[in-house]
Amino acid sequence: MRLKYIREEKELTQWEVANMLNVSRSVYGMWEQEHDVIPINRLNDFCNIFDVSMDYALGFSNRPKYYGSKKEINKDIIKERIKDLRKKRFLTQEKLSISLDITRSLISKYENGTNLILTNNLIQYMEYFKVSADYIVGRINTPYKVEKVFVDIEKMANY
Repeated sequence: MRLKYIREEKELTQWEVANMLNVSRSVYGMWEQEHDVIPINRLNDFCNIFDVSMDYALGFSNRPKYYGSKKEINKDIIKERIKDLRKKRFLTQEKLSISLDITRSLISKYENGTNLILTNNLIQYMEYFKVSADYIVGRINTPYKVEKVFVDIEKMANY
């Protein structure tokens, strides 16, 4: 993810961004260091604050933003789009659950709109279907193809 990179580009501290997101600095720090996953609503807030796309923030595009993108995520659009992605590949919920290593029950809850998709599952959908997070959550209407493009050099140095 590019949370740290985006924050540092604006010369802000973790504390300042945490305040903007109404979370503690330690919680934000966990998201930035990828020790915890930023919730989808907070990711949307982050993207709106910094005027970037989810794809860019998640490291799946080098394009910082999409023209005409919406500021909010739409649960009704999410459920329709993830169901449509699955059906266009002629996959059952069971087959998709095996591919994504998540329960069929959770996929059903996403497709019925009972649960808002978790960020880590959104990333799995992006990787599996090679489609934009911004498209899946309804921020844009074009299903741009995406692939992981951002590599955190600092993290690689630690391996």
